[in-house]
Amino acid sequence: MLPAEINSEIERLFDQNPPQYTDEHRRLFARFKDALNAGEVRAAEPDSARASGWRVNAWVKKGILLGFRMGAVVDMSIDASRQPFFDKSTYPVKTLTAASGVRIVPGGSSIRDGCFVGKGVTCMPPMFINVGAYVGDETMIDSHALVGSCAQIGKKCHISAGSQIGGVLEPVGAMPVIIEDEVLVGGNCGVYEGTIVKRRAVLGTGTILNRSTPVYDVVTGKVLSATDTEPLVIPENAVVVAGSRAISHGRGKEWNLSLYTPVIVKYRDAKTDAKVQLEDLLR
Repeated sequence: MLPAEINSEIERLFDQNPPQYTDEHRRLFARFKDALNAGEVRAAEPDSARASGWRVNAWVKKGILLGFRMGAVVDMSIDASRQPFFDKSTYPVKTLTAASGVRIVPGGSSIRDGCFVGKGVTCMPPMFINVGAYVGDETMIDSHALVGSCAQIGKKCHISAGSQIGGVLEPVGAMPVIIEDEVLVGGNCGVYEGTIVKRRAVLGTGTILNRSTPVYDVVTGKVLSATDTEPLVIPENAVVVAGSRAISHGRGKEWNLSLYTPVIVKYRDAKTDAKVQLEDLLR
């Protein structure tokens, strides 16, 4: 069954919500999950016709939610006496072999079934990749990093230690977090609520990006923010760091308080590229 045919079948089954699922329904879901694992279908994908450069595939999110409906909680323990695990039968740990070309360093990482992990991806323990995520070739997911459900990460990125790449599964029409190719996400960063980080951007340590906090670009003089219909978009090559701005009125001004805000301090240059290239030694 081709992805286009899966689309209509998934939509129909999601809307029907039958009292019980048949073997045919389960075969449909298995084909859908195979397509997710292979990267043939994605929760969001590039679309040059959109202002953000991306579009949401709501039907894919419906298919993922369908898996949660269909699955029963089962014992997934490797050694139940020492460390029991219980989860939905439809979403076990992703099956990988040496031929998959994914480097999973020992130490407690987990990758859930129903996500795409490209060739040459490095997983440093402990880290987690959730269902519906897409991780492009040669990307590094560092220790204590999270790739949330449906998050889309491009090629040759570095998601540094302790960083959180939020996912958005519901509502089905909402944009998940997008990290495009060759982005460096510094340690302890957080990218949430459908934010899009364009290719080759750099997020400095501790930067937090979401829909409610504007980003001040001191290079161009622009203030970037999300709208009711469009996500926050960090421009290509932007170097973003954690900053603050003074409260200009009321008690906040009286008390000399400041609010957190991300700041674009520069755009990538040869010096920035030299620092980022050092990451290749770890791959």
